[in-house]
Amino acid sequence: MSKRYDYVIVGGGSAGSVLANRLSADEGTSVLVLEAGRSDFILDPLIHMPAALMFPSGNPLYDWAYETDPEPHMGGRRIAHARGKVLGGSSSINGMIFQRGNAGDYDKWATDDGMEHWDYAHCLPYFKRMETTLAGADAWRGGSGPLKLERGPASSPLFQAFFEATTQAGYARTDDVNGYRQEGFAPFDRNVYRGSRLSASRAYLRPIRDRKNLTISTLSYATGLRWSGTRVTGVDYQRLGRPHSVEAGEVILAGGAFNSPQLLQLSGVGSPEVLSAAGVETRIDLPGVGENLQDHLEVYLQHTSLQPVSIAPWLKMWKAPYIGAQWLFFNSGVGASNHFEGGGFIRTNDEVAYPNLMFHFLPIAVRYDGTASEGKHGYQVHIGPMNSDVRGRLHIKDANPTSRPSILFNYLSTENDRREWVEVVRAARHILSQPAFAAFDGGETSPGPDVQSDQQILNWVARDAETALHPSCSAKMGTDAEAVVDPSTMGVHGTEGLRVVDASVFPSITNGNIYAPVMMVAEKAADLIAGNTPLRAEHPPVYRAKAGLPLYPEGDPRNDAWDTRRDIPSAVAAMAASEEANR
Repeated sequence: MSKRYDYVIVGGGSAGSVLANRLSADEGTSVLVLEAGRSDFILDPLIHMPAALMFPSGNPLYDWAYETDPEPHMGGRRIAHARGKVLGGSSSINGMIFQRGNAGDYDKWATDDGMEHWDYAHCLPYFKRMETTLAGADAWRGGSGPLKLERGPASSPLFQAFFEATTQAGYARTDDVNGYRQEGFAPFDRNVYRGSRLSASRAYLRPIRDRKNLTISTLSYATGLRWSGTRVTGVDYQRLGRPHSVEAGEVILAGGAFNSPQLLQLSGVGSPEVLSAAGVETRIDLPGVGENLQDHLEVYLQHTSLQPVSIAPWLKMWKAPYIGAQWLFFNSGVGASNHFEGGGFIRTNDEVAYPNLMFHFLPIAVRYDGTASEGKHGYQVHIGPMNSDVRGRLHIKDANPTSRPSILFNYLSTENDRREWVEVVRAARHILSQPAFAAFDGGETSPGPDVQSDQQILNWVARDAETALHPSCSAKMGTDAEAVVDPSTMGVHGTEGLRVVDASVFPSITNGNIYAPVMMVAEKAADLIAGNTPLRAEHPPVYRAKAGLPLYPEGDPRNDAWDTRRDIPSAVAAMAASEEANR
């Protein structure tokens, strides 16, 4: 007879770690976490040394190593997608950049029916609850949460040149891209604490591993859901090649934008056409499962450096023992930083309400997987549109739970996306050509001076771009025909005892790295699931460069909701006063 738990959480990654912590805080509640990967062993330097972030990608011990179908607008290339296959999920292998996104992202979510309590004012207290911002708590930032956030020093000569160049190019500085004003340039918050990666597992799971009501089972791959009518009653899974099953009062899928919709479809929840083609009988007709898939695509705009001020020499293999020893014994040195220490956000045109381009500056010219540096001094910016209107999909191909799904993002498939890509590259070149870089600039090596016309830029993007590793939105919250998850309960529409909490529930992708929004969603979802009183909305002012501009394409009626409910200060003040009066 299988054991029964109050909650079975499928996935021990970013969202799953938060849920396990918060739901098991009630000693009378039993919680099981099923993680398909292995444990994040404390002595594993490839996880915990920040500068080692390039090594887990593509390694089957750490990475699911997904890839897309041939992308039709990128010359038929298959785009590799690293996803964490270890406790802590992708937070154990990502770049450790902590970006909340723009307040407008959440106000945009809230213009959809049923999403009113997912606006910035209602999400802000959950961001604050999870943070200890070491730079200092304030009205926008938390000071006592599990995630301790170091701010990058960004003090090297190349970072100083970059910040000076952004000012020379006409862009503003900001004190905190996660605070009052996102737009502008500043040092970045990072999931690095005392020289080590602070993953979701280390922040949320490791401190509570001894709770008697919490069980964490690694190497446990979920293969299907168990049903009684429309109610989910448990999970089937494999561990070390053996089949197992577990009964549950509630099952919460937290496997991410690929694994959660895949498991739903394998269990008969999704579009009848997709399920029938895969040989799966439809149990719940829910056509939005696997649709609305979104991501950030990025390129590296690289320059050589005339001065020996980059960190390129430290990539030589013979220096690895010294770097490792310095990090292991002193938590310092080159190994103690992710080196994504600063960057910023701008608007590339006056038609967008808030920034549509993010810069990650890196004091070395190297690809994410560590290739193409050749030991030469250089620097680069990672760039790409933040709010693309491109939409993709994820479909299972057969009923085998170990088969990889068919994934297609449709990168570069819309006119607006292609237009923004040209703007993005030209804006980045404008910054890197400023006088502040004159003493360093040895010339652009990627894409190179021969790439100038709009079509040449697009051809380069199609040939060279990589994912920023932000898949999301494939089982979105909402109440419309394409929605999968109820935003008031996180329950899957048409089912009982089944919820989804991870990046797949985003209605639209946020403006920046998605780790912070995933953690916020999980924090808020934990209260919804446990029946706790939600945290009170907070209404500190936020910077809006273009207060009257729409969030959606021209003519979309949801723009009216933004103008009347979100963007006019008097309306925001009235909303806050009404909430206070009703408490």
